[in-house]
Formats: sequence, C-alpha cells, structure tokens
Amino acid sequence: MPQYFGQLHTLDPSWSQIEAVKTVEVGDRHLLFNCGNADVKISLLADNLIRVRYSPSGDFLPRRSWAVTVEDQDWQPVQFQTHETETTTEIITEKIKIIIQHNPCRIQCYDLQNNPFAIDGELGFAWRQGLTAVWKKIEPEEHFYGFGERTGFLDKLGEIKTNWTVDSLDYDALTDAMYQAIPVFMALRPELSYGIFLNSTYWSRFDIGVEQPGIWRMETQAPELDYYIIYGPEPAQILNTYTQLTGRMPLPPRWALGYHQCRWSYESEIVVQEIAKEFRNRKIPCDVIHLDIDYMQGYRVFTWNEKRFPEPKKLIQNLSENGFKAVTIIDPGVKYEPEGNYAIFDQGLEQDYFVRKPNGQLFHGYVWPDKAVFPDFLNLKVQKWWGECHQTLTDMGISGIWNDMNEPALDDRPFGDKGTKITFPLDSLQGPPEERATHAETHNLYGLMMSKSSAEALLKLRPKERSFVLTRSGYAGIQRWSSVWMGDNHSIWEHLETSLPMLCNMGLSGVAFVGCDIGGFAGNATAELFARWMQLGILYPLMRGHSALSTAQHEPWVFGERVECICRDYLELRYRLLPYLYTLFWEATQTGSPILRPLFYHYPNDSKTYSLSDQVLLGSAILAAPIYRPGVECRAVYLPKGIWYDWWTKEPYSGSQYILAEAPLERMPLYVKAGSIIPLQPVMQYVDEKPIDSLTFKVFPGTGEGILYEDDGHSFEYIQGIYSTTKYQVSQENQALIIEIEPRQGQWTPPDREIIIDVVGVGEQRFQDDGQGKILRFS
Repeated sequence: MPQYFGQLHTLDPSWSQIEAVKTVEVGDRHLLFNCGNADVKISLLADNLIRVRYSPSGDFLPRRSWAVTVEDQDWQPVQFQTHETETTTEIITEKIKIIIQHNPCRIQCYDLQNNPFAIDGELGFAWRQGLTAVWKKIEPEEHFYGFGERTGFLDKLGEIKTNWTVDSLDYDALTDAMYQAIPVFMALRPELSYGIFLNSTYWSRFDIGVEQPGIWRMETQAPELDYYIIYGPEPAQILNTYTQLTGRMPLPPRWALGYHQCRWSYESEIVVQEIAKEFRNRKIPCDVIHLDIDYMQGYRVFTWNEKRFPEPKKLIQNLSENGFKAVTIIDPGVKYEPEGNYAIFDQGLEQDYFVRKPNGQLFHGYVWPDKAVFPDFLNLKVQKWWGECHQTLTDMGISGIWNDMNEPALDDRPFGDKGTKITFPLDSLQGPPEERATHAETHNLYGLMMSKSSAEALLKLRPKERSFVLTRSGYAGIQRWSSVWMGDNHSIWEHLETSLPMLCNMGLSGVAFVGCDIGGFAGNATAELFARWMQLGILYPLMRGHSALSTAQHEPWVFGERVECICRDYLELRYRLLPYLYTLFWEATQTGSPILRPLFYHYPNDSKTYSLSDQVLLGSAILAAPIYRPGVECRAVYLPKGIWYDWWTKEPYSGSQYILAEAPLERMPLYVKAGSIIPLQPVMQYVDEKPIDSLTFKVFPGTGEGILYEDDGHSFEYIQGIYSTTKYQVSQENQALIIEIEPRQGQWTPPDREIIIDVVGVGEQRFQDDGQGKILRFS
C-alpha cells in the first residue's frame, strides 16, 4: 500500500510523481501531454466521455479485445474547443469542461455550471515498481456505488475494493474480492453524477477515502493507468454510456425470466422427474430445472453418469413435454486422464489447448474430478473447441449452460485434504500469439472468456432458439455473454438482507441479469426465512432457488402448507408481471439500464435515497420494501416524491416521507407510482403453457406513460425486426382520467386477446385487441 508522511500526505520515496507539462499536442480527437518522465493522453470520445491514459514509459499498451467493444476511432467525432495558457490547457465539449494544470500536471473536470468532479488530488498520478495509481478528490455529499459484486451496504464510501476474481466461499459483509471483478463505479451527489471505468484487467483496487479522508484512489499492477470518465449528470446516462463501451446484454428467452429450481444435487433422473411432478401437481409455477455436478460421470465435463442418468435425452424430452427447460453445469477443470479413456482430455492435450507453466510443463490443480487441467480460454481456437464440446449436451436437449468454478477455483491437493486455494502461475502465458499475455493480466478474464465460449457455442448449436447462460465469475462486459448469480451464499437473514445491495450494485456496473440463490445455498433455511426470501426473489431478474449437498431440501413445499401457499402466491405474481419484466429486459438491451434499481437511480437529487439499501425499484414504477429480520411484521418505508399506491390495499400515500407498512408473513410491502400502467398476463404454470388470451393494464391514477415490448419470446426473429412496442399514457382532464393506448408499432402480431383496462379505485373496461389503439375515459 502507498505510504504517507505527515499532514502533507507526501508519497513514500519509492513512488515517482509526474512532472510538469512540457509540450501539448492537439489531435482531431485527443490531446497528448508530454510531462518529461511520463505521457498523458486524453481522448474525447463523446460529449460526456473521455479516456485518460498515463504512461510512465511514454509508450501506450496495445489495444486488448476483451472488455471494451468500441475502439476510440469508432466513436462519432466530438466537437470540442481548446484554450491554452502558460499554466493550463482547457477542453470544452457540449457537456463538460476539462482543465489540465501544467505544473504539476493535474486533471480537473467540471460540468458547464462549474461544478467539479473527478478532480485530481494533491498527489495526482504516480507510479512505482509494478504499480500505477491516481488520487482524486471526494466532493462534499458524494457517495459511491457499483464496483461489481460487493457485499455490505449500497454506498461504498469509506471502503477499499479489490478487483481480483476469487472463489469467495463463506463471504460476509466484510468480504473484499469476490467472484466477479468489474472495476467500474459511479459517484453521486445532488445535481451531479459521474462514472469511472478502470480499463485494466490486472489486479486493481479502489480506496474510497480510507487511507486519506476526502480522497479516493485507484491503482493497478498494469504498466500504465488507463481509465474512462463518464459524466451523467444522472445515473441512467452513465449506464447508457458505459454499456456503449463494454456492450449490452442480449435478450434472453422469455422462459429464463420464470422460476429456476436447483440443488447440489438432484442426484438421478428419477429425482429430477419427481421434483418436476411435484411442481405441476401442486400448481407452483416453474420453468427451469438445473442439473449440478452429479449428472456427470466422475465429474468429467461433457459426460453423463450412466447409472444416475442413463437416458438423458428421454429425461429432457419428458421435462420439455411438461413445460420445463434443463440447464446443466459445466466447470473448467478437465480431469487429468492420460490413459486414453476421456476424449475431452485427449483432444485438449493433442491440440495443446491447456494452460502451461512458464517452463512449458502442463499446469494442473485439484477440483471435483481430482487432478485436473484447464483450457486456455483466452485462445480463440480453444474457445471454439470448447464450444463444440457442448454438442454432447445440446444433442440431449439442454437449453442452457451454467458455468461454475471459473474464477478459476482450484486447490493444490485433492478436495477434502484441506488444501490451499491456488491460481495459475502469474507468469504463465495465455491467448493467441497476436494477443499473448501473462496470467497476471488475464486472470480476471477467465470466467468472462469461458462464458463467451459457451454463449457463442449455443448460438451455433441452437440457431433457432435463444439459450440461457449463467456464470459465477466474470469481468467488465460479462453482460454480453451471460447472466450472473452471486455465488455461494448462506441460509441466514444477513445474506437475505445483503442480496439487494449486491444485485443493485451489479446493475449499476452494467450487469442487469442477476440473482442470488433463494433460500440460501449453504445451511438450512427456516420456514419464515424461506417465505421472506421467496417474496424478495420475485424481484430478482434471475429467480433461482438453490441449496447445497447435505443441507435440508429447499423446495417450496417442504416448509409446510402456509409457506407453500406464500411461495405459490408470489410466484404467480411473478408470472403475472412477466410482460412488465420482459419489457425491462428489453430496455436493458437498448440502454444498459438495470432491471432492479436503487431508489436514487430515479431520484438522484433526493439525498434520503442515497443510503437506502433495504428498498428497491423494479423498473421505475414498482417499489418494494422487503422484510429482512425474523418476527418482523411492520417496517418503515421511504416513499420518494409523488403519490404511491399500496399494491395490496390500493391506498394512496404522499411521497417524500416515511410511512409505517404492515407486513404479516403473507405480505411484502409493495407500492406503485401514480401514473403507472403495469401490464399483467394471466397466471401460467410455465411461460409457454398457453397463448396469452388476455392482457390487463393495471392503471394507477395520475399522470405518466410507459411502453410494452413483445415478441415471440424464444427465437431470434426480433433481431430482424419481428417485434412490437405499444406506448400508453395516463393523464387527468378535469375530473376524468384519460388512458390512451397508442397503435401497436412493429412487425410482430400477438395472438387474439382481450385487453382489460383496470383503473385502481375506479373500475375497468374491456375490448378486443386489434392493434389500432384506444382512448378511454374514466370519470
């Protein structure tokens, strides 16, 4: 860690600090500052986006293809002005102003009202052996969010966050590095927000005011410091721009928004069939069953256990006939089996596809199949080969892949021998010759590239159907390839509580399709905990129940009739909300917006929302205030400005205040903003159970507008424009409420259906949907 002396916060002498600006070179979209002992390059990519690169050597690193999808020259040219004096260089775009102090060289950013942000601190940029860093000021009232996968509360002011993927078993509120390493955050204060993306795959770290109050620092073990500054002024604009940089999620199949049931492990096809039968007999909605590691033969990836799963194709066909999709787990460790009995090992060894030590020896570690070797997923040839291996699964009928243990997680001795977690040698080389890099640079990318291999393979192997990919580990841009779950949580109230800020911060890091294991993975949930978790779980973009080997069963019916009824009721609500949810997923593909949102996302000037970790918005219309503690049957709820309707009682409340909400075990407090129209479908046992023959627009009186996105839910025809959107709005005219459904736009036509306009507290009207729109008046 950096060392400081005295009140001036001078650096340890081992650090070198940047010298004064000596020359300035102005290009068509960048400025290059030579500072004697270092070069600084500032590229203007958009009106609200700049890229800053500090190079102590004067040489900038070659572009890497891994995370950033848009090269600097591919952005539309930005109009900017420069003004240079002896002491400063000033750059002005239509949205921001950047001032570069010449002596010492410091970068300062301002909005056009001269509000400062991302201002270099007294120490500025510095470097020493194996480390580059920059220090910046924390402005008054500034709060910090994002940082990828993080435990604890929503706001990360006063914390240190390390970006290095690790197997984070038994994590708690103080855990630092986790499964995902996404070095991006946003800072927020009234009237202004900005984002920082540290474009480094090496080990890196953010210190948000710990070592120096009022200063945040980022550092990386890369030989240069490369980062993007994104001006808001609101969080939505930051996410929009950041996901232009790192990509946006594809639209998942609609069934992936349904409920997923999983356990380590449903140990045989007989057990799987019994689980499926229970869901249907009990009329508890469910769409997906996951198969954990015990479906494999001796944990060999891309195999089936001949005794436990003798007829996998027949099993998956039977599941399909009953409305279930099957998702199989895949780990990166390939069993070391040189006797010639395992084709995956033989092929990888023959083609030299496994990671090697710097001396050329094959690297190995220990995971589920015991001694194992590991594919080099940075190599495009390996990605293609690994992807082709998935055909043994898709031929059986699987619809999705669940990538696990891909931080990578491995030990130095067989599991059960109390081994030490290790990683590949940091100086081992990975990737193709044209982009060869050490593991020190590529470690954080292992899960990302494994997910990329799976996603691209499923596109080829299932070309007519959208597939589902889930991963435990990833890096910036993982949203392009996979959904993400928060790893191995526990069946404790604290992990229920931390799930919301974890998922919200992932959404603020560009990853919208996220979830936590409902009920907790390790340990035994109580009936009350499971009921409360299922209530909250209907809000998770990825809704999956999962439990560990040797724990009690965690299916909804094992906790007694009362909890089973609660689970059924809330799952039915989840399925009714699918039109609303699916539209939020579509919006995420278009703008990078989160599906699950902290309140400040839509109320960034309301400082009361900045530290609210126990409330959440689903989209912009629905506000939830879950219960996180045993025995609690009421709680305080903060309602932002406006009028909010209680979902259950339909009672309106004025916002900008706290209210006391009743919350017996059967009720999670839910509210809808006035002026919202929530599209609802009939209850289904699974997403494609039957055509949607009626669509209800639930109207909450006020003034507002919204949109409904629709397509066939499973094919790729939407990419060719076969989808539709319907805009709607609600307004007040004297004593009347006017609901306008605009004509449907687009090339997709839904099946025949009835439209029900249900105005809360007023009444309803019905008509057949002809796509021509409608204007209705309620007095």
